[in-house]
Amino acid sequence: MTKFTNLQGQYLAFLDAYTKVNGCPPAEADFQRHFNVTPPTVHQMILTLARLGLITRSPGQARSIRLNVGPEEIPRLE
Repeated sequence: MTKFTNLQGQYLAFLDAYTKVNGCPPAEADFQRHFNVTPPTVHQMILTLARLGLITRSPGQARSIRLNVGPEEIPRLE
């Protein structure tokens, strides 16, 4: 099982839920609104999740974040 912090898990859960509802991954601005944080905070979390291998993204391409975590490992969105 993949190890990540509770907050990282919430970002993954939001990514999963948003993608299912909207048919495309969220933009960083969507994370900012949901978590009520600053743009640098979201960007650093996205970089961290990518570095940990939990997500894949295409820098410079909008809405390109993809989960690398199985559905059974994604926590419930709080």
